[in-house]
Amino acid sequence: MGWFWGDWGAKPPEKAKTDPLSKLDPELRDFLRRESRAKADSQILPSATQGEQPAYTEKSWGKAIEKVEESSFQQENAVPPESLYQDGRYAHLWKNYQPLGAVEATSKSDQDKLSDILEGYNTRKAHIGRAALENCALEHSAVSECFRNGGWGSRLTMCRAENKKLERCYVMQARFLKALGYLSNYDRPEEVDEQIQMHADTLYQRMLEQEAAVEAAKSAGTNPPEYPPLVDSPYMGSPASAQNKMLTPSQRSQLRHRFKGLNKQESELEEIAILAEMEEAANTGRQVSEIYQEEERLRKERLAEGKETLSDRAKRYFRS
Repeated sequence: MGWFWGDWGAKPPEKAKTDPLSKLDPELRDFLRRESRAKADSQILPSATQGEQPAYTEKSWGKAIEKVEESSFQQENAVPPESLYQDGRYAHLWKNYQPLGAVEATSKSDQDKLSDILEGYNTRKAHIGRAALENCALEHSAVSECFRNGGWGSRLTMCRAENKKLERCYVMQARFLKALGYLSNYDRPEEVDEQIQMHADTLYQRMLEQEAAVEAAKSAGTNPPEYPPLVDSPYMGSPASAQNKMLTPSQRSQLRHRFKGLNKQESELEEIAILAEMEEAANTGRQVSEIYQEEERLRKERLAEGKETLSDRAKRYFRS
């Protein structure tokens, strides 16, 4: 009967202000301590099993219960990052929320997934060209300025020097983007590809500085400095590397023939870019194969359950 009537005269007023459990009935207070002891130990006293056990007071247990209640309240009122109110407001409206990408992924058919994979693979080259032009904005601006305000000599040669710089910048930026894996994975955030694009521009500027240092050393009659490769790639290395596994001897000889007019850095970068494209094509083929295998598995399950559709019969007929 103590739970209903209570014993309110046992606690002094000063303790009632500091202890949140002082106004509770003694039996109810003991029950709460027993029930919340293990949870409170795991949250505020993780090191209690090591060394001497601390002395538990009513104040510490009150704080422990408050922390447990606060953490459970935060879990119940958790909202996704899309919400403008991260303090838990309108959590009941966000309870069954799913991002648009997840909803579209669940509603796509196998044909839609194949179309997305092939479309992404085919449009990657166009995106790489656009990103390379963005990195060569200064060179493109120099060509435009030459045609507008250039001298007669530059106009008569159609701004050959500026166009040559722009063409080399575009080609090298595209090679850096391919070698670094730009847009090679369509599931990662856009920020990753933006960082790759900026890093490609950084490597291109570093390459120009290294070439200028080598030319200055040759002009001074000293030994040119040696630099490490600009791009660390798993394809370049020992004979047992992925480079020799992906290319046949005839393909490697054809590549060497294509690299005759390039310097050492350009040839290495071109080879890494080609091998990266080959690996991306292989990954795309594996993704397409996985979709076909999943479709075949579901078709066999429907056939075993007696739920074969008309399209399943047509595919089975043509494959047989």
